Amino acid sequence: MGTLDLDYLKTFALVAELGSFSAAAERLGLTQPAVSLQVRVLEKQLGVRLVERVGRTARPSAAGEELLAHAGRIEAATSQAIEAVARHAKGVLGRVRLGTGATPCAFLLPPLLADLKRRFPDLDITVTTGNSADIVRAVDENLLDIGLVTLPVTGRIFDVAPLFDERFVAIAPLGTDLPESVTAKTLAKYPMILYEPGANTRRITDEWLASGGTDVKPLMSFGSVDAIKEMVAAGLGAALVPEIALRAGDRERLEVRQVTPPFSRRSALVLRRDKRLDRALRETLAALRTLADLDED
Repeated sequence: MGTLDLDYLKTFALVAELGSFSAAAERLGLTQPAVSLQVRVLEKQLGVRLVERVGRTARPSAAGEELLAHAGRIEAATSQAIEAVARHAKGVLGRVRLGTGATPCAFLLPPLLADLKRRFPDLDITVTTGNSADIVRAVDENLLDIGLVTLPVTGRIFDVAPLFDERFVAIAPLGTDLPESVTAKTLAKYPMILYEPGANTRRITDEWLASGGTDVKPLMSFGSVDAIKEMVAAGLGAALVPEIALRAGDRERLEVRQVTPPFSRRSALVLRRDKRLDRALRETLAALRTLADLDED
């Protein structure tokens, strides 16, 4: 049967509405023979008569009435589709699903996402937080479009673009007597509050603490850097946190020290190599890549 010609369907609906081929032709700016031809082509395609003449009036047949019942919905759906695509041409429109850790989400993304929304109001960004392994798995399964995660990331299917390094500092309750630069051996003397097991960040901090030759058993473990800071501020122990996770008032309620040797975690953008980059995704990626400027500070 093929595909219905939407223009011919519109012509038939107008003939039925006005009850006249000539009136429909005048409304459409066509000749009457042209209108009659369009309706005949539609009838031939469907294999039924759509219009019957009653005197001088053209009325839809029973089959024509059936088609008219669908014509309005077809026209509405077509108009919505055209409008949706037209909005893409005017600017960014669409959904971008971003996955990242709690620290970048809280301390890096708010101004970046606010700027994106200001420039592209129709851009819909959803942000999911989790550990790097879970985020990478979700990108692999196409449940997320982009991951902002901690390296390492393995897999030939991924395009991995390193962005910046997050330097770690030691924090302890206010008044703790610490040297200007803290070693793993010194810090291990205090009860330790660490990141939850299984995360890349926990692996990195465990390796740094092990360099002091001491097997550290944490007092507590948390998935939230804000929770870790609150426990330290309450006097429960010391911790290692990314320096970017320190808010303005944290240095007034915590002892903050650089560590020796220095260590950091590297963050990167991860997406599937076969991911189709529409404009919404391209603009989001471009904004996220500006985070590489953090390494220049």
